[in-house]
Amino acid sequence: MIAISEAEMDHLLQNSFVKTFKRQEVLSKPGIVPNEVFFIKKGIIRVIVQDNEGVEHTIHFALENQFIADYSSFILQQPALYTLQAIEETTVVVLPRSAIEWGYANLAQGDKMGRLIAEFYFIYQDNRIKNLYARSPKERYDTLSEVFPNIHNRAPQHMIASYLGITPVHLSRLKKAAFQKT
Repeated sequence: MIAISEAEMDHLLQNSFVKTFKRQEVLSKPGIVPNEVFFIKKGIIRVIVQDNEGVEHTIHFALENQFIADYSSFILQQPALYTLQAIEETTVVVLPRSAIEWGYANLAQGDKMGRLIAEFYFIYQDNRIKNLYARSPKERYDTLSEVFPNIHNRAPQHMIASYLGITPVHLSRLKKAAFQKT
């Protein structure tokens, strides 16, 4: 994303650490102010929000080489709304708030990195809203693999259905129709 010297990278990672989460282990949960950002080295994380009836909804997946956090809560230093959960064994670099702030202040292109990450997530969220309201379930299903390569082999179908805003039965119908076309 940015040009970074080896010395800058070493300094940034000085306060960071690598952690592995087991399948279904929670990285971050609602009600707690998030004080770290995760960079996924290996694995997949889903972002969950729970509605007023207690039903979980998958609102995002994050894959290798992506940053993930409850960003709004992290930036505003407010209690999180989302749960971040590893879907498979997942190894991340944990970047505490102090490392992020050091990066913004001291990396030659630290502000640029922050801006690029913010732009990526703004565009992702904007497209997500457009897809939910302006595209059919079939259109959302057809583009899922472009956004999340190999997701069908890595995430349970009920999570994928939740992400698409459809029932698992409807997802099965879409998959069957797509399979019959090939």
